[in-house]
This record gives sequence, structure tokens and C-alpha cells, in this order.
Amino acid sequence: MAAKLSLPNARPYAFTFPPATTALIIIDMQRDFVDPNGFGSIQCGNPEIFSAVRNIVPTLQKVLEVSRSIGIQVIHTREGHRPDLSDLPPSKKVRQVNAPNGHHTMGIGDQGPMGRLLVRGEWGHDIIDELRQLPGEPVIDKPGKGSYWGTSLHRTLLARGITHILFSGVTTECCVTTTLRECNDRGFECCILSDCTGGFDQQMVTTSMDIISGQDGLFGYIGNSSDFFAQASKSQSLTPPSTPPVSDDSLQSISELQKAYKTGLSDPEMVVNSVFDRIEKYKAIDPAVWISIQPREDAVAAAKSLSAKYAGKPLPPLYGVPFALKDNIDYEGATTTATCETYAYVAKTTAPAVQLLLDAGAIYIGKVNMDQLATGLSGCRSPYGTPHSVHSQDHISGGSSSGSAVAVAAGLVSFTLGTDTAGSGRVPAAFNGIVGFKPTKGTISARGVVPACKSLDTLSIMAPTLTDARKVWLIMDQYDSLDPYAKTPLSLSLWKSDFRGPKEGGFTFGVPPASVLEACSKEYRDLFQVVVQKLRSCGGRLVDVDYTPFSLAGDLLYNASLVQERIASIGYDFLAANIDTLHPTTKALFEAALNSDLRPWQVFHDQALQARYTMQAQKTFNTLEGGIDVLLVPSTPCHPTIKEMEADPLGLNAKVGTFTHAGNVVDLCGVSVNAGWTAEKLPFGVTFLGGSGYDGRILDIAAVFEEAAKADSKV
Repeated sequence: MAAKLSLPNARPYAFTFPPATTALIIIDMQRDFVDPNGFGSIQCGNPEIFSAVRNIVPTLQKVLEVSRSIGIQVIHTREGHRPDLSDLPPSKKVRQVNAPNGHHTMGIGDQGPMGRLLVRGEWGHDIIDELRQLPGEPVIDKPGKGSYWGTSLHRTLLARGITHILFSGVTTECCVTTTLRECNDRGFECCILSDCTGGFDQQMVTTSMDIISGQDGLFGYIGNSSDFFAQASKSQSLTPPSTPPVSDDSLQSISELQKAYKTGLSDPEMVVNSVFDRIEKYKAIDPAVWISIQPREDAVAAAKSLSAKYAGKPLPPLYGVPFALKDNIDYEGATTTATCETYAYVAKTTAPAVQLLLDAGAIYIGKVNMDQLATGLSGCRSPYGTPHSVHSQDHISGGSSSGSAVAVAAGLVSFTLGTDTAGSGRVPAAFNGIVGFKPTKGTISARGVVPACKSLDTLSIMAPTLTDARKVWLIMDQYDSLDPYAKTPLSLSLWKSDFRGPKEGGFTFGVPPASVLEACSKEYRDLFQVVVQKLRSCGGRLVDVDYTPFSLAGDLLYNASLVQERIASIGYDFLAANIDTLHPTTKALFEAALNSDLRPWQVFHDQALQARYTMQAQKTFNTLEGGIDVLLVPSTPCHPTIKEMEADPLGLNAKVGTFTHAGNVVDLCGVSVNAGWTAEKLPFGVTFLGGSGYDGRILDIAAVFEEAAKADSKV
């Protein structure tokens, strides 16, 4: 696939776009707008003109098929209102109906032949069959003519790294151009495909498109599908044909698995059997990875059921992708132990975030090891054994999501879920040379997860690559109104798009001061400086930052009253009754907290400090006030051996968390990626940190670095 395509005959000049970061937005192709007897026919008032609007469907259908084939993200919108009309402004409801000489005999919410007009859930509100969304294609339900008010469209685009948008749908003069103008304000490069849009007043259609492209492209471009088809055909002819997967016992990436399934080169049953074969083989290398595994026959049966369900149908985005869970995450019918037998229970329901993965076609394999009750960053605090790094039997795997990292790094499953309260997802990812992504807390449902520290907990994703981690995240990134710690999508930070992308457009980054980096080993400091220079060569500009709030926030986690929340989260009564059954290091940690002479007022004092540090940290990432795009830190300052960690389980664990402890305290998102190798052939990881809600931004910048690092490795 060509890196960029172009519509050479677009107005006012050629529109160039990279398919990888381009979205096709199809506006309001609902029965209510393009089928007879819907709101659109009432709006139009002329049956002949209205019927002509549907003429765009065959062309748009072909554009949709081609877009899907070349990897363009497809997004649909639907205009409509809640059944109680609570999101319908009175002005919109009555203005046209009240026109003295108008033709609007029915209004929004009135009963029509296809159900109540422009009401969600009604027959007329749905997208027409020819353009129906496929699994994984976002549908933005909007209450207005534009697509931003009251919706998650902006975050949806940023989360997917979108920079360019092709527009289609109805009506040109109203919802299409209104949304395009809003996209223009937010920095996206936009182009309407003129033969894929239509309206109820041809003069207004023509004028509205002239306004978009007028004055040298005031709002965007106007193109045509013929150019699009020609460019797509040319780019596809340059793409080498798919080759069968190599038989080297490795697990393919998510996108490779999807291609193999679609072309018939593999099927979920084959993949599941290969996964179980690898798991059995790896037990001889490290028997401490798994806590429980599904019976092979049950997993194979699930794979067969999945194949039957989607036979001859479009495949969901995680179809046939095997995954595992940290054993503090619920899966219905499976025992959740948190590696603490006295705490264990059989889950009655599946955690909502996990259910989203299952609904997207992923296949559950089993539960993996962890530090007991998710207290630790070492991987050495489990009664089920101590996993080691996949790169060394002598070195720690990291924790508390130890098994989650090892299972991915060893190629046993495609991805895993862990948790990350103080670094439990980023640290083990770094020690095993994979990606560990900690989304903004409150954006992934935490229900069905054994809490470590409720106000700071978040699920984390581990995968071999950023691309795979992002695919999984996009499935899970859904607001859970039943999670008391959930953040509403509209409360999250947004930023302007730069159509040039991070490498061309540039970005700013900061690093900890030399005094803080002194915590790292000499080899780690040298490797970190190499990464800093590499990031500069990728378009980054190094900016001095005040690291003080991050250091002070890290100290709050264990050296202040915040550690008391762990007691509240696990339960005081449970700990008091079962303290002697805990792993020795876990016991020591909780005993210290239980026996603390903490005064009640100190809790509020520390909460005030946390609020202050959070404010200061968030300002660090506010680019409108001179802030940076990302903060780059080593994921860990060193990689201890298992013996070293066992000799100093509390002190060395604290050191390992030097650069991760602050993350959730001051509400950051972060992703750890492999950035080099030590002389001992051990991985060195760095973490890209961003402000609350800036998940898509850190993933974009980390991807630029990952791509550059891969290019260097091939030289």
C-alpha cells in the first residue's frame, strides 16, 4: 500500500492523504433520511428530488468497499434523539413545524411509517442495509446536525490517529458540511467526495461545496470518487501478494491472523491448538506463568462456535485472537485468586472490559500469575511460583502483572490484560521487551477486577507491538456508567490534529533531570540518552520541564497515607483475619500499613497534595500554555535478578517503580516500549507519558519511535 494517495482533480487543488491515518465518515445514511416516509422526505417536501438523493448509494457503496480494502478507517454517524427527547432543544423541535407557510406536517418524535421520526432505536433510525456498519466500525449517534455536540467523535478520531477525512452522506448542505467545518476547526484535512453526497436543494448543495473549497480551500477540498478509485487501484497493484504464514511456531500479529482467517490460510481452531501446544512446551522453560488454563477441548469448542457464528459474514476485529487475563480479573465460571487462596472466589460474571473483547471475537485461554493482591513490581510475590523474564532465567519478570508480560513475550497468546496501579503493566512489559499500555484511569471499566487501590487502579494491555495494543484498547475504550470511578468521554482532554503527523509536524518532549536519572544504572542512563537522540531525529524537540510534581507524587504512593487505601480496597476485616496466610513480603507491606501511627488529618493533607501535584502535572502537558506533548522516562532504573529482589524485596521494589509510581497519582496515561538491549541481551524499555485523556497522542508519538527503532534494527 502506497504511503499516500492523491485526488489530483480535487478543488481547489490536489488532496493528498495517507490511508493509514484517513477516515471515511459516512454522514446519516439512515432510512429516516434516504428512504421514503422518513424524516428526510418530510424535510425535502418534493418526492422527485428526494428520490434522487438515493442515487449516491451505489457509488458510495463502492467507495466504502474500497476504503475497507485499503485500510481506511470507516466511521458512521446517525442523527437522532433519545426516546424521551431529553436531548432535543425546543428550537429544533418546533422551528420548522411552526413555519407559517411551511410543508413540515410532522416533527421529530412524531409517529411515522418507520417508527417515531429521528428517534434512536426506531426502524427509521438505522443505517440502510447497503451501507451497514461492520463490526469494529464506530457509529456516532449525534443529537445535532454537526457530529461533535454531545458525541465522542473528536476522541474517536484522535484515538485512532486520524489526520485526514473523506466525507460522504446526507445532506450536503446541512449535516455533511456542518461536520466538515467543525473538523476543519480541529485541524483535520477534509475532502468531500462530491458524487457520494446529496441534498434536498441542489442550489444549496452546489453553493455549500463551493464555500468549502472557495478562497483557496477555506474549509477543505472537493473531490470525486473516480480519482479515489484510480488511486486505490494503483496502490493495490503495488502491494505484494500475501504469503502463507511461516511455520516457525510463532504466533502471528492480530492483523496477520485476520488476513490468514479471511484468506482461509488458517482458522481459529488451528490457532487455539497451536496456542495450547506452545503453552505445554513453555512449561518446561518456566512453569510459573499460568494459574489456570481452560481445558483444551473447551477452547477448541469456543473456536469452532466462533467459526460457525461468522461463517460467510464479516469478521469482528478480534476474531479468533487468543488472550489471557491476569488472575485478578473476572471471567464467568473461572476462579479469581489474585494469587491469594484465602481471597479466591468463583466469578459469577465476566468483567465488562473482558466481555467487550469476547464480543469482538477474542478467545479466552486462561489466567496468568501475578504478585499477590497486585502489591509489587517484582513478580516475586506469588505462592504459585516466580516467573522469570523471557530473556533470562536469572532476572525478574516484573510485576505485579508478571504472567501477563511473560505470556505475550513468549508468544503464548496474542495479548493479555493486566492491571497498573503503580507500574504493574509498564514494568513487566519493559523487562520482557514488549508493549505495556496503561490507559487513562477511568476510561476502561474496572468492574470485575480485584481492587488494589480503587481510586488509582486501571486495566493495562500487553502486546508485542503498539499496533496490536491499540487495536485491543479501541475495543475496550467504552464508558461504563456503572463504574463509580469512570470518566465520562466528554470530560477527557482533546487536542488539535496536525495533518502532517508527529514526524513531519514535530512534537515536544521532556525528560527527567540528571539528578533523577542518577537512580538508573550507568548502562541504562547511556541507553536512555541514545533514545533521546533517536526521538529528536523523529521530529521531537526536547524542552526543559519541572519534574518536581512527578517526583513528589511518586513519594505519595507508599510514603504517605495513600497506601491506606489499599487496606480499604482489599478490606480491613479480611486482612486482619488472614494476614498470616499472605506471602511474607505482602504480609510485611500490609502489616506496616496496619500498624502505622497515621493521624486522620494526614489523609486530607495528602489528598490536598495529590490535587496540587495533579494540577501541576496536567499543566505540563497543556500545549496551549507552553506544555509538552509527552514526557519520556526510562520504564525502570535497572533490571534486578531474582536473587537481588528476594534479598531486598521492599527497597528494591520501590526503586524499580521510580518512574512509574506517579502515573496514576497525577492521572497520566503511559505506554512502555522496548528501546534497546543491554550488554547482557536484556531489553531496555522507555515510557511515553501524557496527560489525562491524551492516550491517542502518546500512542502516535511512540509509534513514530517504534517505527524508527525497527528501521535501525534492519540496517
